[in-house]
Amino acid sequence: MAVQSGKDLLLKIDLNGSEQFETIAGLRATRISFNAETVDVTSLESAGGWRELLAGAGVRSAAISGSGVFRDAETDARARQIFFDGEVPQFQVIIPDFGVVQGPFQIIAIEYAGSHNGEASYELSLASAGALTFTAL
Repeated sequence: MAVQSGKDLLLKIDLNGSEQFETIAGLRATRISFNAETVDVTSLESAGGWRELLAGAGVRSAAISGSGVFRDAETDARARQIFFDGEVPQFQVIIPDFGVVQGPFQIIAIEYAGSHNGEASYELSLASAGALTFTAL
């Protein structure tokens, strides 16, 4: 994979449940992480005392975070509505030269900030809330 521009890592939101995805306005930085819990099945019979893990077991999850400038666009309003209504809509994360991750996420935090001589900014945190799909680019 060649070097990519960070601005090409996009977080998109389903605006109305019809899988019409739009990039969340104003984001300057985005991050996605994937996690998998392990299930330790080590016993006295484990070869050489090395830990053994149960393949395919454990909970898998993903977390997304993003920060940017507040624009009060349609996507900003949708994100706020999702948070306050406790919805779990579809999101997409476009990872350049890698693929698209899509699935249900819950917005678990929204933070707004601003200073008297600067722009209003915000941060979002999302947690996966179901099975995710990956489509290679």
